[in-house]
Amino acid sequence: MIPGKFDYHRPATLPEAVKLLAQYGDEARPLAGGHSLIPMMKLRLAQPGHLVDIGRIKDLRGIREDGGEIVIGAMTTQHELLASALLAKACPILLEAGQLIADPQVRYCGTLGGNVANGDPGNDMPAVMQALGASYVLAAAGGSRRVAARDYYEGPYATAAQTGELLTEIRIPRPAAGHGHAYLKLKRKVGDYATAAAAVILTLSGGKCAAASIALTNVGDTPIFAAAAAQALVGAALDGAAVKKAVDIAKGMTRPAADARGPVEYRTYAAGVMVARAIERAKSRAQKA
Repeated sequence: MIPGKFDYHRPATLPEAVKLLAQYGDEARPLAGGHSLIPMMKLRLAQPGHLVDIGRIKDLRGIREDGGEIVIGAMTTQHELLASALLAKACPILLEAGQLIADPQVRYCGTLGGNVANGDPGNDMPAVMQALGASYVLAAAGGSRRVAARDYYEGPYATAAQTGELLTEIRIPRPAAGHGHAYLKLKRKVGDYATAAAAVILTLSGGKCAAASIALTNVGDTPIFAAAAAQALVGAALDGAAVKKAVDIAKGMTRPAADARGPVEYRTYAAGVMVARAIERAKSRAQKA
């Protein structure tokens, strides 16, 4: 289908962009890589009267460290994430997840901000950001604020972002040295959304799990931060019983839809398999203190 009629704006600076978003309110939508918004517009699921293309705003790109945080500009592409030496050393789960997003052509244009901002439950990075304890900086005409990724997603395509706000950067607490990580995704074919996927971050001390976080992709209306499942691992040696308990808790938190990827029972089972495998992979990568 062809999108509805809209006016196109291409600001060169962040102040210009937030001014436009404030001016046009609910009628305006920011445009990054366009891989989520444009298909929605073609299906008439989104019909903004104004598109604010933020592609020229240089301040929204880049990867850097700021104190104990890794800061990634919202317009940084998935390809740029994969090429980052800083992320490869400090936060490698972003590279692992990035390699599973769509295909190389999409990753050259698709942005991290676009992936996390719009509340699409099928996108991969929101669950990864929840597992990492990341927060999002939202800018508006009156200033900016930070929202934790774990609090940002309210429903399918519904987020804590308010009218006129623009996600400008993602801030990630630098993971502990020697942490284990894994992002595992079951999908039908290259480029597809997940049937189920799981992100796991953990640290070990004295042969036992000292800290853990688990988050799930595309098995609910939002990414699922499975805090209770992760807590079941803390203090355990990550043996079969502990992993099974965490998997069972995580499966109980899922609410997948029956669709072309399979019935509810299958997708719930698949989520459990992804959690179990991600725990084992993260454990194998963790350095024992």
